[in-house]
Amino acid sequence: MRELNMVKAINDALDVMLARDPDVLVFGEDVGYFGGVFRATEGLQAKHGIRRCFDTPIAEGGIIATAIGMGAQGLRPVPEIQFADYILPAFDQLVSEAARLRYRSGGEFWAPITVRSPYGGGIFGGQTHSQSPEAIFAHITGLKTVIPSTPYDAKGLLIAAIECDDPVIYLEPKRLYNGPFDGHHDREIGTWAGHPAAQVPEGHYTVPLGKAAVVRPGDAVTVLAYGTMVHVALAAVDETGIDAEVIDLRSIVPLDIETIVASANKTGRCVIVHEASRFGGFGGELSSLIQERCFYGLETAIERVAGWDTPYPHAFEWDYFPGPARIAAALRRVMENT
Repeated sequence: MRELNMVKAINDALDVMLARDPDVLVFGEDVGYFGGVFRATEGLQAKHGIRRCFDTPIAEGGIIATAIGMGAQGLRPVPEIQFADYILPAFDQLVSEAARLRYRSGGEFWAPITVRSPYGGGIFGGQTHSQSPEAIFAHITGLKTVIPSTPYDAKGLLIAAIECDDPVIYLEPKRLYNGPFDGHHDREIGTWAGHPAAQVPEGHYTVPLGKAAVVRPGDAVTVLAYGTMVHVALAAVDETGIDAEVIDLRSIVPLDIETIVASANKTGRCVIVHEASRFGGFGGELSSLIQERCFYGLETAIERVAGWDTPYPHAFEWDYFPGPARIAAALRRVMENT
């Protein structure tokens, strides 16, 4: 075991897979010599060579198109999109080619690519560096969407994604790069309190895609979250003292609906938390799935706590996404409404 923060755990996963599998390639904007804007690929080019970890032009469509071609020929490319906001120029490649290649070719070709990208707020990046587009990708049949919340999961999920034969969108919460966090925001200094690292096993291991984690058992209410919001939700539960069961989805496609349903039927109440805008967010799909399967077990309406339905505000970032106070208010409402 080693003490690693999330960005170091991601770096370690890439290092392990580059050493383990000669078909793995890492590339993107500034990922080579510079080591990435968040240093997730630091040292990989020096260790594994310029043919295994290399820089690309600023052309997201070209990056993903190249990755798809490599995957179709038997390689396992891991392209990085520098910020998730920049991925839209490559959206047609992901939707029309990567997601459909296996089916269009009758299984003759497939696209075992893992698209890494930092996402979400935390750096005051505003509308072009802080968006949370996970619901867009969840809608595309053929893509898997993975979002870790701890260094342990970040490494294990990334290795599992790289070894998967399907295209995977691997979104990395920027606020967790140097975490994990306890979720309490200090508005004065604009940071999150928390320990800088966590225990991560050395070498190769995987965390299965599509398996949620119950990070806090409870009997009163089910809280569903992923990424940064797992830690913020835990902070809200601590504030209220409510016996909540907090579930980290870890991947939203495939979704561990069995764990979700079992918890919702047990507690009879549910609060869904995500950083993306509420309207059209993935929380709406979660709410529908739970309502369809747990209607007679629910004691009250399902609550959603999410980002504002506005373009991402630069100056009001900490008000835009859910904090412990907003989540705590939702928890109290579902406990009062029976």
